[in-house]
Amino acid sequence: MSEKDDDIVIRVRGLKNGFGDQIVHDRLDLDVRRGEILGVVGGSGTGKSVLMRSIIGLQTPIEGDISVFGQSMIGKDETEAKNIRRRWGVLFQGAALFSTLTVAENVQVPIREFYPRIDAQLLDEIATYKIAMSGLPPEAAMKYPSELSGGMKKRAGIARALALDPELLFLDEPTAGLDPIGAAAFDAIVRELQKNLGLTVFLITHDLDTLYAICDRVAVLADQKVVAIGTIPELLALDHAWIQEYFNGPRGRAARATEEAGAEA
Repeated sequence: MSEKDDDIVIRVRGLKNGFGDQIVHDRLDLDVRRGEILGVVGGSGTGKSVLMRSIIGLQTPIEGDISVFGQSMIGKDETEAKNIRRRWGVLFQGAALFSTLTVAENVQVPIREFYPRIDAQLLDEIATYKIAMSGLPPEAAMKYPSELSGGMKKRAGIARALALDPELLFLDEPTAGLDPIGAAAFDAIVRELQKNLGLTVFLITHDLDTLYAICDRVAVLADQKVVAIGTIPELLALDHAWIQEYFNGPRGRAARATEEAGAEA
């Protein structure tokens, strides 16, 4: 494997996904570089979440190959696949916390799955540490999801995603449903964690502010594939109708103005 290949954490080639007669992806290719925050955008029905689910093994593609950490995920036996899954964390849309478990118990779920014999005291210590990393106050550990605000649920989801000290983080619409202040605070947490832990982040979002604030590159899904990938200035230079409408519409212009004002401050 070359040094260039070592820099690719996720490699997707020729991916085809569909449901019945509906084809969602057809010959989709994508590379995610080590240490980057890659934003994934696209209109409704372009299969952003389906792509993520395919990568993490929750969706079986019709065709194609998916490699993570240089290892093909297609046809892996359960033991091999589990060893790779241990190296990533996932924040599903809406946080997907277990309602009958406290925040601390939710954080402990993946640890118990991979290390069933771990000492209870160590479990509590790890959960406390991960909760602090997510920006939640210590007292949140004993709360149930129903007692948390939307922003706190997302942070609890991040704490759980970090439970196994992952190298790779999947985030599905992490700022959806948050007010602008809460969304900006969540973006800051993600960027801080990425820098401090050296994470690679695969981030699905519709939030233009998030794209400008923390994403190193953006992949655009359209026409059943990734039609473009690059920095936002690189995408703005492309003559593609959806890209131009998305980034140059009223919200896109507002997000760009906010980013430029922040850079000048």
